[in-house]
Amino acid sequence: MDIMHKRWCLNNYSFNPLVTSLMQTSCILAISHFFHLLLKPVGQPGPVAQVLAGAVLGPSSLSRIEDIREFFIQPTSAGYYQFFSHLFEIMFMFLIGLETDISFSNRNLSVASIIAYSGFILNCILGAALSPLFIKLLKIPDKKVEFAIVVMMILANSASPVVIRLVADLKLDTSDVGRLAATTSLVNEMSCVLIASLLYAVSSWESFSYLFLSFLLTGSLIALNRHLARWINKSDRESKYVSNAYVSFIFFLILVLSFVIESCGYSSTLSCFLVGLMFPRKGKTCRTLLSKLSYPVHNFLLPIYFGYIGFQFDINYLKSIPTIVTIVVMILLNFGGKLVSTLAACHYLKIPLNEGVMFALILSLKGHFDLQLINVPPNSVAYCLFSSLLLQLWWNPGVRSVLLSIVVFDTIIAGIIVAFTVKREEKSLAHKQTSLELHDLESELRILACVYFPRHSLGALGLISALSGSKRAIVTPYLMHLVELPEKRKTNLLYHQLAEGDQYSDEDDYGGDDVVEINDAVDVFTSETKILINIVKVVSSSATLYEDVCTGAEDRRISIIFLPFHKHQRIDGNMEIDKEGIRTTNQRVLRHAPCSLGILVDRTVTGFQQPHCSNSVQHIAILFFGGPDDREALACSKWISSHPQVKLTLIRFLQVSEQISRNHNQDNEVMLAEPTNGTEHVIDNTSLVEFYNRYITSGQANYTEKHVSSGAETVTALRELRDSYSLFMVGRGGQRHSSITTLSDWEECPELGTVGDFLASSDFNTNASILVIQKHQHTTDNSFRGDY
Repeated sequence: MDIMHKRWCLNNYSFNPLVTSLMQTSCILAISHFFHLLLKPVGQPGPVAQVLAGAVLGPSSLSRIEDIREFFIQPTSAGYYQFFSHLFEIMFMFLIGLETDISFSNRNLSVASIIAYSGFILNCILGAALSPLFIKLLKIPDKKVEFAIVVMMILANSASPVVIRLVADLKLDTSDVGRLAATTSLVNEMSCVLIASLLYAVSSWESFSYLFLSFLLTGSLIALNRHLARWINKSDRESKYVSNAYVSFIFFLILVLSFVIESCGYSSTLSCFLVGLMFPRKGKTCRTLLSKLSYPVHNFLLPIYFGYIGFQFDINYLKSIPTIVTIVVMILLNFGGKLVSTLAACHYLKIPLNEGVMFALILSLKGHFDLQLINVPPNSVAYCLFSSLLLQLWWNPGVRSVLLSIVVFDTIIAGIIVAFTVKREEKSLAHKQTSLELHDLESELRILACVYFPRHSLGALGLISALSGSKRAIVTPYLMHLVELPEKRKTNLLYHQLAEGDQYSDEDDYGGDDVVEINDAVDVFTSETKILINIVKVVSSSATLYEDVCTGAEDRRISIIFLPFHKHQRIDGNMEIDKEGIRTTNQRVLRHAPCSLGILVDRTVTGFQQPHCSNSVQHIAILFFGGPDDREALACSKWISSHPQVKLTLIRFLQVSEQISRNHNQDNEVMLAEPTNGTEHVIDNTSLVEFYNRYITSGQANYTEKHVSSGAETVTALRELRDSYSLFMVGRGGQRHSSITTLSDWEECPELGTVGDFLASSDFNTNASILVIQKHQHTTDNSFRGDY
């Protein structure tokens, strides 16, 4: 960079351009927070407020004032803006790849591709067909083919960072609609980047060789990261976090790769995304990167980036009729093309109409790659990054302002409409899989296992292992580390969020070495089973801890929560109380849980063990007395029955007067005689018939009956079973009153139900673990109602 040129710039402008850049970002953040507070009550997401904040600060509003314009809009600051913008792109594209749900994307890649490419093709055709009109209206003198290509790409593209941020703000990031929209936008934008790169590559042999070099360097860094992450994970097993030196080195490698690719004339967006997507997800390296990147990117970098999109909007160039006509026509083409193509693709894929309309609106969002096409010619990227001269544009500032206006209007209009659509469709988009009885075995099962101490993690991981045994089952497990806070303050944290020097860094008060032990247990489990577990840490007071569990389950669309019992097994086999606060929290969660719930009485020493990578077979018994909770336990066993290291037995308890008569038909199906005392019994028999025909006749589970006439006979039958199984599963029972389930005159732990309380008591004297399940009951009142 020429020193004399810099000195001349500083002499002619009153402010250092670096100071101008920093002040601009600060003002964008302040104004965007103000707009967010105003628009949040009406359901508007963050990106809309941030783009509006940039537009207010830009030449269309506040920068029309001469002093503000002279401060913010300086030719010498353009290079700084572009440089920082490029750094932001590197970080958030790498983070997007790192946060991408690979499992969901793999399962739905064909669906996302059909939706993405239908919109891409139709909008490209519309853009190519009407490009001559736009060229005539805007009076493009040269580079008409390049202009047509840019118009096609702008109409076809969907900005994945904007889509992902919008989906997260609207709390759709864990829903199928939101995740499919995010995957579709990624397929769309990465395809646009790849096609633009290929078009530039075929222009000359040198360009093609540079493209090959870019792919080679990207693949090399992906391979290097796999070995580097494995080495870093093993380098310091005793620490909670990967050191800043390792993190800085990984960022440095990504930065070098990006600058090399940009200097070759190509966008590094695709490479940064692929490096993040292929980064190893196991171990502390990935968790540390997520914790160090998530907060600054989502709360600072993306708002600044979206604000910069609005800041570039200049209404002063939109005074002529041709420019207004061009903008209106391109906006209509964008929404019309996306709507027609997406609805056609959704009709082919049998996706509901309301979801198809929402996909079309979400995929109409612009930004990111569109700005790269508008601002910088592909053969001078490096020059614009490192030069302090005014950016060399494709066309005159008026044409650039028109294209930027289209990006801004598309983003604001689509964001506002999507927000109101989500609010209107709130019931249809709400989480419905809140119990297992009606949950399809082929659909995704999302489970949340809570732990307080490292000893709880063994039982939680064992349940996750048992439920993940089927190759057909799609299980997404979360492990929530609950830390009771003595003071009245609360924070929800991602794993490793509390780095050294942060607000809450007292290890003794906030998890201490428990974090390291839970970390190690999860890492070993993931290494052995290849099951990826999402870990969340919650720090809260004992009085409000249940709210965090329930809110976390609702936000993550969990179908069943597993809680640890407030007692643990000592080495001598006896049960000892951990903390009375655990019991209180369990009781409150039982009342307010937004889904089904299970309490695990874990006897890790003698009872249920992790089935994966185990030489011994785990024998599990489902005790079925009848009622919705027992049916929920039976439904839960459907996932467990497919595990090769599990032997499942269904044991039905019947009163002597209600014995089942069997009738075998030609297909060897068992028909259960319908009893005469209630609708619940009819539903029980229907569930048992379905389970029998699907799992017992196929040999995946065994079936037996116990005929009893009183609670005393039930106790005798249970004592005969206590040494035969490592885990008993039973429903909590709710308000069930039956003579065969009245096992004693007192209850020590009513949260376990009558049968579960007896199984967990010292009177039963078993070595087996106990899992007590309560089915979620849909209620109109979802508020927290106080103590248990």
